[in-house]
Amino acid sequence: MSEAGKHDTVERCVKAARGCRLCADRLPLGPRPVIRARASARILIVGQAPGTRVHETGIPWNDASGRRLREWLNLSEDKFYDDHHIAIVPAGLCYPGKGKSGDLPPIPECAPLWHGRLRPLLTDIRLTLLIGQYAQSYYLGKTRKKTLTETVQAWRDYQPEYLPLPHPSPRNTAWLRNNDWFETQVVPMLRIRVSEILDSENINES
Repeated sequence: MSEAGKHDTVERCVKAARGCRLCADRLPLGPRPVIRARASARILIVGQAPGTRVHETGIPWNDASGRRLREWLNLSEDKFYDDHHIAIVPAGLCYPGKGKSGDLPPIPECAPLWHGRLRPLLTDIRLTLLIGQYAQSYYLGKTRKKTLTETVQAWRDYQPEYLPLPHPSPRNTAWLRNNDWFETQVVPMLRIRVSEILDSENINES
């Protein structure tokens, strides 16, 4: 371990991540890493990568996908964006650009670099939400199923540490309609877990 690694803290890591320019030459809008985390966080949200609106504002999940995600979690904006309780660290910290059928995948070097450095420092995390195939691929590795649908259906296999979720993008409305078990079975369980984790934290702080 390097000297920086030996003395790393969540605050130092987040500051370093926000200043990262490693992939600047591959980012069409330039680097603007979007990340929120504090050592006290109990829930970690790992999505794909910022979209253009998030890039413009610097606020994660500041779009239609975020509204749906907050509905799934049954959280207000204030609670969702309270980084003392919830860390938000996408698989790719910067907007990667537009592809033929939507945004490009996250820059592949990003997750090993920043999740590899930050995640060991987040020692109070009780639940990690893995939103979309890139987050699931990085964290679940060979235990991930052949498809995203199969991985989400097998959510019990990854409890209590992880919960794989589909992306809440409006593009996935058809998937949600065709897989109504997700909103009738998984979302209620998700709301209970999130409520229990955050309520227990409030009790411990009182």
